[in-house]
Amino acid sequence: MSGTALPGPRTWQLGTVTEVVRETPRATSIVLELPCWRGHRAGQHVDVRLAVDGARHVQRSYSIASAPEDDYVMLTVERVPDGEVSPYLADELRTRDRLEVRGPIGDFVWDDSGPEPVLLIAAGWGIVPFRSMLRHRRFGPGDVPVRLLYSARSLRDVIYCRELLRFAAYDEVDIRFALTREWPQNWHGHRGRIDGRLLSEMSWPAADRPRIFICGPTAFAQTIASVLVAQGQNPERIRQLSGLGRPDGGS
Repeated sequence: MSGTALPGPRTWQLGTVTEVVRETPRATSIVLELPCWRGHRAGQHVDVRLAVDGARHVQRSYSIASAPEDDYVMLTVERVPDGEVSPYLADELRTRDRLEVRGPIGDFVWDDSGPEPVLLIAAGWGIVPFRSMLRHRRFGPGDVPVRLLYSARSLRDVIYCRELLRFAAYDEVDIRFALTREWPQNWHGHRGRIDGRLLSEMSWPAADRPRIFICGPTAFAQTIASVLVAQGQNPERIRQLSGLGRPDGGS
């Protein structure tokens, strides 16, 4: 768009779907071509707007799964059975379809300017902005230590499972899964919800001033933050993001 000002983050633009990837039985990634994209920071989100019944529009917010350095924009949507938007995005959308999008939006972002360690804590769809952050870290020159604690119903519900295991295999990220409902017979990892003991094991001492990001359903994020503060972590070092991709913030 030489000689033409790019639209701002609050301006709607049409993107073309170039790929649809089934991540889990309930989660689908959508790769978009956005000719007017201004770029984003790792952790930000976009709004998606759809026409419903030909008479009204509904919009929902979804975290960006791709890194700023990727040559595409990817969203990952978890289907909510009674949602107005997610069943279409997760199950019916096809390549060459078009979506109305605006963004990037938000300040839940990866700031890789400091040396302090980073703890990422996710539940379900909350892993989406962390994929962007982890991929962004790979492009950076720094070697900031990162730990990821991810709660999912089962291994088949772990979004980006293969990619996360590659991160762990090369010692790029210390990853721990907490499986809440099902686990393999030989599973030696955490069984059940993330609890205080597991948080204590995965957290750095407060004296190390870790940066902590929590993403997932609202109750999950609030509970985890409260436990961390009770364990001595500085609340000013804790960032929370909740509601995206769910009925209370986007379905």
